[in-house]
Amino acid sequence: MKRFHVHVSVNNLSESIRFYSAMFAAEPTVTQPDYAKWMLDDPRVNFAISQRSAKIGLDHLGIQVDSDTELHTLNHQLEEASVPVETQKNAACCYTKSDKYWTLDPQGIAWEAFHSLTSIPTFGEDTANPVKKESACCAPSTVSKS
Repeated sequence: MKRFHVHVSVNNLSESIRFYSAMFAAEPTVTQPDYAKWMLDDPRVNFAISQRSAKIGLDHLGIQVDSDTELHTLNHQLEEASVPVETQKNAACCYTKSDKYWTLDPQGIAWEAFHSLTSIPTFGEDTANPVKKESACCAPSTVSKS
């Protein structure tokens, strides 16, 4: 089953946690000193916030899936859109290891299709998959807007 993903960069994590907890009527499922995430079922969304980017606002969007099969299907859909796609396998990002496909939409907004594999104790800096340093999280490093 798919879950919509939104990652927003914020300038005050505690104020933002208070706001989104009230907005969603739920506390975050993950809270770290620089990051919080809500795994909501209504609406079905993985909503994350962090203080790791210099740019405040929307960081990226995505679709989270529960299996490798669903991930490969999403990758095929991206290929059908004739957009450059970057593959990241076993990427360490946002306190999780995931397999991912990244692209940019026509407006330049980063989109990720991903399957989470396991939780990890750090935000992530996967040396095997270099990422943009200004990003709040992992992001495509080689995909560029056409």
